[in-house]
Amino acid sequence: MKNDKTFYTPEMYARRQRQKMETSRGRLMIASCCSGHQLSSDIVERYNTFLYDAGSKEEVLYLKKIDRRFSDSETSVRLNEHVSGYDVFLVQSLYDPVSKRPVDQNYMAFLIAARTFRENGARHVTGVLPYLAYARQDKPTKFMREPTTAKLMADLSISTGMDRMISWHPHSDQLHGFYSATPVNLMDPLALFVEKFKKFRDKDDVIAVAPDAGASKFVINFGQALRISSAIASKIRPEPEEVITRSIIGNFSGKKTAIILDDIISSGGTVYSLAEKLIQEKGIEEIILGVSHNLCSDRALEKLNYMHQNYNLTQLIVTDSIPQTNEFKKLPFIKIEGLADTLSRTINRIHYNRSVSQVFYNELKKS
Repeated sequence: MKNDKTFYTPEMYARRQRQKMETSRGRLMIASCCSGHQLSSDIVERYNTFLYDAGSKEEVLYLKKIDRRFSDSETSVRLNEHVSGYDVFLVQSLYDPVSKRPVDQNYMAFLIAARTFRENGARHVTGVLPYLAYARQDKPTKFMREPTTAKLMADLSISTGMDRMISWHPHSDQLHGFYSATPVNLMDPLALFVEKFKKFRDKDDVIAVAPDAGASKFVINFGQALRISSAIASKIRPEPEEVITRSIIGNFSGKKTAIILDDIISSGGTVYSLAEKLIQEKGIEEIILGVSHNLCSDRALEKLNYMHQNYNLTQLIVTDSIPQTNEFKKLPFIKIEGLADTLSRTINRIHYNRSVSQVFYNELKKS
């Protein structure tokens, strides 16, 4: 570290601020924990491309893989750069089937990293958590003695000093309330799926299907955007990881292709049960899946391959909100959509104190 004896004056500080072209939030920095490294690298590359295309000579500051583990398995975070006054966007993949680091370990690394930035003077710390682990535990199971763990994780995140959070298609919109006054940007995947499936616009033989009531609003909006019919299924879970589709409400007359949209593929039981019923009882000839988060489980891999071979599953679109394993990347019918473009635009809008929703609303109108 150089010996800097500069004595700052108001005029000198103002001049240097103008030269740095900083916003009121401070200088932009993107950082990542180990499991968020791939996605953060893609975000930084895309952000720098946007800067270059806009005629800027600046590059975003980037700190990668800032967490490590001691021999007793404790997590440690160490910063090799000065961060005081910076506007930090901290990227972490809480669920990482590629490295097989547990969710709890990744969450702890994120919490420690956020606290580290605040203790070292970062002006703002925004958590970028595309897949928000524990979001499905947003309420106790009926008649069971369970905590609202999603609220606990929100409390822990806020306690670190994190003052904003970005996530992609979380399980429940009520998560907004768990973060109290902390701004939360829950990115809606509607524009992405409308764009990817726009070739089906106005097709009379295509129907969008929600696998349960929780996905119904999203699927109805999707159907309206493409001007195709919609249907809603109901399901029960007689046992954990077991799903039975009981009924499907919708007009399937003349329908040949079903587009199933959901937030998560875990074991694959929900989409498998629904596809089976659509093929056997509704006369559907082709199945297409659009899912935000794929947990890359072995059971899901087996079910998806079976659906491809027996139920004419022709396409599966997922995002890289979760790092995808090689086994899933090799599937001939899968297409992985990167979130780097969306997240870099979101970071840019927040950094410059501009509307996040407006830019994506405009993208949806173009679709």
